[in-house]
Amino acid sequence: QVQLVESGGGLVQAGGSLRLSCAASGRTFSNLATGWFRQAPGKEREFVAAIRWSGGSTYYAVSVKGRFTISTDNVKNTVYLQMNSLKPEDTAVYYCAAKLGLYSDYAPSYDYWGQGTQVTVSS
Repeated sequence: QVQLVESGGGLVQAGGSLRLSCAASGRTFSNLATGWFRQAPGKEREFVAAIRWSGGSTYYAVSVKGRFTISTDNVKNTVYLQMNSLKPEDTAVYYCAAKLGLYSDYAPSYDYWGQGTQVTVSS
């Protein structure tokens, strides 16, 4: 069992930036895939970005591609989501997630989840 703790959420004006952090407990594995999902009020949880713990290829939802960057720090056992050029429609609770095996944008396939952190973007 892996525990994930998120931080970095808050209130920001449209066009601004935030960096979300997700600290994972214990040791990480080279085959661990990590991702970010978000859920806005009244909407379903949607995929945002994913990356292998070892780094390399990244995957993004069309809605955030070119604005968000996912990365990892193996020493700190932390996954980051750098969010630039934020829009009001980015407002949501953001969740960090992890799974063993290949990348996936299907939320139920992820085994471990953080508690979520609120991101609010004002216009």
